[in-house]
Amino acid sequence: MSLLLKTTKIINEWTDYNGHMNLAFYILVFDKGAEKILSKFKMGEQSAKTTKKSTMAVESHTTYNNEVKENEEVDVYLSYFDHDKKRLHYKLEMYEKSKNILSATTEVVSLYIDLNIRKVAEFENEKAMIMDQFIDENKSKFKFDNLHFSNKLKK
Repeated sequence: MSLLLKTTKIINEWTDYNGHMNLAFYILVFDKGAEKILSKFKMGEQSAKTTKKSTMAVESHTTYNNEVKENEEVDVYLSYFDHDKKRLHYKLEMYEKSKNILSATTEVVSLYIDLNIRKVAEFENEKAMIMDQFIDENKSKFKFDNLHFSNKLKK
């Protein structure tokens, strides 16, 4: 089973004239879920503010599997994670909570950035060790099927 990152209730402002969540807000919900794992790896918002090191998404692949409507709750799960010296590769899944139906997925490749110079940087040893330990503890829960960016990491 994948790892639950966040539960979110869909608000009216995120819906469109078709009566479901607009595609832009799927990315917002996914991004808020991703922040949970980035913070765990010490490269989320707090890191950007204090150490000037963070990540920036450079490529993504998103699927929209089932509608999500106003007032429904969705669970965002981390279903895959890996990294190399400078990149993160992860996949998130969004499930409509009450019916446990897959609503959307997003697969992302991000670069680690030194915000002082706005350039790609290598992960510090501490962060690489945190990520490696996380992978070792959770890889049995990861889903390796339907990954589009497996060749993006340089190991």
